[in-house]
Amino acid sequence: MDTLRGRAERLKLARLLDAEPQHLAFLDELPVDDVRLFRERTVAALFDDDPGLLDRIAAVTRLLPAGVAAGIAQKALGPRLAAALAGRLEPARAADIIDRLPAPFTARCCHHVDPRRIAGIMGRLDDDIVVRIALVLAERGDHLTMGRFVGHLRDSALKSVLPQLAETTLLRTGFVIDHPERLGHIVALLDDERLSAVIGAAADHDLWPEAIAVASMATAEQRARIASLTAAQPEARLDSLIRVTAEQDLWESLLPIVSLLSEDELRTVTTLPALRDPVVLDGLVRGVVATGLWGDFLPMVRVLPPTARRVVARAAGALDDAGLDALARGVDKEDLWELVLPLAEFMDDTTARRLLERAAFATESGRLRRFPAPRQ
Repeated sequence: MDTLRGRAERLKLARLLDAEPQHLAFLDELPVDDVRLFRERTVAALFDDDPGLLDRIAAVTRLLPAGVAAGIAQKALGPRLAAALAGRLEPARAADIIDRLPAPFTARCCHHVDPRRIAGIMGRLDDDIVVRIALVLAERGDHLTMGRFVGHLRDSALKSVLPQLAETTLLRTGFVIDHPERLGHIVALLDDERLSAVIGAAADHDLWPEAIAVASMATAEQRARIASLTAAQPEARLDSLIRVTAEQDLWESLLPIVSLLSEDELRTVTTLPALRDPVVLDGLVRGVVATGLWGDFLPMVRVLPPTARRVVARAAGALDDAGLDALARGVDKEDLWELVLPLAEFMDDTTARRLLERAAFATESGRLRRFPAPRQ
């Protein structure tokens, strides 16, 4: 899911630099882990530079009553400087001051706080304060800031705030979450009715990429649950999922989720109108060749209607020698020839022979016991 992770990293970095995301589009050409590392180093450069003045202000702040310090932060410092100062205070002292600030002001500060200080401060705030701040951020549509904080929330706070957030907010926040290892647990706190509503919102508000990213970051158990609830959506919504995936070439992210469906659910998906579209199927085959996701793709091909399998076979047969070699290597690596070779019956003689010539190499390892001969 590097494409979607890259989009999220670019949004986070743009916010950090107060830049427009499109001005950082060149980063899409770099490995996503490198972009994430660059963002982390940018955080250090921005928040560790010239700490002397802030440390002196923090030293004075420690001598003041928390209520007085809160008043000074709000009336004299402003959100940016107050947030920087919070990063220089002991977490307990910062939390004590935040407790006396109005939620709207604290929400504005959250945008500027050092991400590395969040965990210590959040762990000392009462749930009611956390919920009020989260609701202000949600009302402002500040999903990037919410994404920084949500991974640090206690279950008690999550259970209070999740029912109050719109489904679109959950999707947009999950997409940019700074601690994706927490997503599976957060999804587990949503019952099936709510999670189905979130999936429906993805279709109704053009948020399928965000939904795919969230599902991809969840645990295996929650991915299977999301996949099953998605397969139960109306046909029009499922069809829009396939078409968005095709338009944005997100097969690498979607196919591992589709592979978790039961055979009956898979049959439901494979009868969608989008999967009868030759353009969609051609892009799907090329995407699988590029990513090597044969183990996720071929079980789906097996239950496609004959007309769709014919289109897949034609797309596979149209690959150049390099593409067909990549197909053969991927299939052979996972020992999937018994699933791919039935496509030969939908190919012309020349194409079938090209495929079978490559399949023949598998007989040397003893893995391929039989395969159809080309038509005469």
